[in-house]
Amino acid sequence: MTPDDLVRAALNVAEDGLTRGELPIGAVVETGGEIIASAFTQEAALGRRLVHADLLAMIAADERLGWQPRAHPLRLAVTLEPCLMCMGAAMALKVTDVYYALESPADGGAAVAAGWPVSPDLPWYLPPAITAGIRRPEAVNQFRRYAATAPDSGLRRWAQTMAGR
Repeated sequence: MTPDDLVRAALNVAEDGLTRGELPIGAVVETGGEIIASAFTQEAALGRRLVHADLLAMIAADERLGWQPRAHPLRLAVTLEPCLMCMGAAMALKVTDVYYALESPADGGAAVAAGWPVSPDLPWYLPPAITAGIRRPEAVNQFRRYAATAPDSGLRRWAQTMAGR
């Protein structure tokens, strides 16, 4: 699967979340040409903050893969730049590549990951290769639609700033 295919799949997952009143953030995890996990952000449904799409998808992938050796790289595609928490989770899961549609200047973790020092104590704890801007206009459009219909809240105001990008 190409990075474009993966981000398109994440956008489809985000659309599912959007129809349920969630922020339009979706993620998929792929290995060996197969999407093995997907999720959308579930902050509204679960009333919690640590239920980001990328984190939920990676947890599902980790549960499926366990500690078994991997024959193929693990890749993550997200509609929004992973935050610091999710980027750290990607590093811990040994995700080799992260693809995303839309930058998140307020909390995105790509710049931190890009400058992450390799430690001889944990040589496997490496930042993934990061590719930004894939299908960006589609992600902006999803945020625009969310902002147009969501109840007035901090999330709606944040979505409006993302839609204006």
